[in-house]
Amino acid sequence: MKSIIVRSLHNQVIQELGQQIVSGELAAGKSLPREELLAESMSVSRTALREAMKVLSAKGLIESRQKTGTRVREAVHWNQLDADVLAWRCASMPTDTFIEELVEMREIIEPAAAAAAARRHTPEQLTVIKDAYEAMAAAEDLDAWATADLAFHESLLRATNNGLLTSLFSVIETALGTYFLMSARNSANFKLALPQHFKVYEAVRRRQPEAARQGMLKLVADSRSNVHHRPGKSRTA
Repeated sequence: MKSIIVRSLHNQVIQELGQQIVSGELAAGKSLPREELLAESMSVSRTALREAMKVLSAKGLIESRQKTGTRVREAVHWNQLDADVLAWRCASMPTDTFIEELVEMREIIEPAAAAAAARRHTPEQLTVIKDAYEAMAAAEDLDAWATADLAFHESLLRATNNGLLTSLFSVIETALGTYFLMSARNSANFKLALPQHFKVYEAVRRRQPEAARQGMLKLVADSRSNVHHRPGKSRTA
């Protein structure tokens, strides 16, 4: 029981300090209080604190040195694809920098993934893509739409039959989910993107890699415009 409590407390410290660092509340270069003082202020044992600090250090958020103590590191050193770091960045959304980084990553990865899916998908994988599309069509609210949209993009990555791309989705899932919800929320009608999703699906179904690539490029570009669009004005995305 004691080890469970320690793990719970050290996770509490990880979440609290991680969010403060990623949000900028604890600025880069800032020194953290001495171990005994920090443990006391957070109402945790020094054992739980030490375990948490090891995790935050592994994520690249902090560094400890013998003479200078523990300091917050610059964002360039963070493990940006760590699931927790992405979740903490999403929690402080929207930030233009994060949105642009995510869009750029999508532009690089997803069109190529759609083309690969058009070449390599199995009948079973195509069915999963179709089911996700139909769930989008049937969605009656933003949350249902965003969930189905995320499933659509996940199913495309899985249909590449590339293990690295499939693993990548599990890392960026939280960020993409937040992004899709933002895009849908900013649209006059969150289903305006449905026809473009169908074009991507059809290109994959017909095994037309270049059409799938171009369709996904258009989908990402429309989504980017929509995320930056102020609610209240009509825009197709």
